[in-house]
Amino acid sequence: MKEIPLSRVFINEEVREAALRALNSGAYILAKECEAFEAELADYTGTKHAVLCSSWTAGGFLLHRAMGLKAGDEILVPSHTAFPTIEPMIHFGAKPVFIDIDETYCLDVDFLEASITPRTVGILPVHLYGHSANLDRILDVARKHGLWVIEDCAQAHGARFKGKRVGSMGVAGAFSFFPSKNLTVMGDGGCVTTNDTALADELRMLRNHGRKSKYIHEVVGYNLRFNEIQAAIGRVELRNIDQLNEHRRRIAARYTERLSGIVKTPPEKEWAHAVYHMYVIRIPQSRDRDELAKHLQSKRIGTGIHYPVANHQQPAVTKLYSNLPKLPNTEAIVNEILSLPV
Repeated sequence: MKEIPLSRVFINEEVREAALRALNSGAYILAKECEAFEAELADYTGTKHAVLCSSWTAGGFLLHRAMGLKAGDEILVPSHTAFPTIEPMIHFGAKPVFIDIDETYCLDVDFLEASITPRTVGILPVHLYGHSANLDRILDVARKHGLWVIEDCAQAHGARFKGKRVGSMGVAGAFSFFPSKNLTVMGDGGCVTTNDTALADELRMLRNHGRKSKYIHEVVGYNLRFNEIQAAIGRVELRNIDQLNEHRRRIAARYTERLSGIVKTPPEKEWAHAVYHMYVIRIPQSRDRDELAKHLQSKRIGTGIHYPVANHQQPAVTKLYSNLPKLPNTEAIVNEILSLPV
């Protein structure tokens, strides 16, 4: 019986040739392949700049540092997301203020304004599973209250909101190239997209030990650089991303057609162009999700739960903060969701 994994990486001859080209170049960190990949990513996302870094988490660190995040600041963020979404802000002493989600699994804008305090500095919506958050409404709230918006695009390469690519509408967007993502570099990696030239310059300086020129360090920075081999691979993957995303959309449409009325299938809003990083169904608690997962496993079909514990209930978070909110939608779905292969 053929195995159907939850996710997989395809390595073709074009990928091998790109990696070998970079390997033979003799330059391995932040050289021509990285420069070309950054330019191509900026063009693809419709932004002025893309800044490569070593992971999504690295991008979060760089952004929060560059934007002056400090202890006591608050950021509005959904609890239902991967833990790295909130890690960088916590390291800077800022507090994640957790917001419940709507039917798209993205931040529910109706709960934003009630959560704003004098300490709130920004909103960090997550385009979860490849479906964009409602950016028009989020940006309206942000403008009204003088807040920045950073988009978490880790799972949404190529996704669109009203025709615009995600990562182009907030002050910045942060992407992941982890192997399971729609666009991978066969290892850890990430980038930040932005239309703010000064911010992009600051990010580039910070990722490379705080230097603007060789051996001249303007500030104390980090080693969060990108390498040439992965950049060369990423350039191949970027050329194919739209085709691969359309393949995912066809699989998702087939799932929805076959499963509607049996389980709750993921909606796609009229303003969204989802890229289905994951196809996540909801199984009512009256039925046994875990038994279904075991049955599929017995048929060699991979599944996953993304995510089994909401971030406001993670041990690392409950040790740090008291008076954490009750989030009914978030708390309900962790017992209902199941990711299927795409």
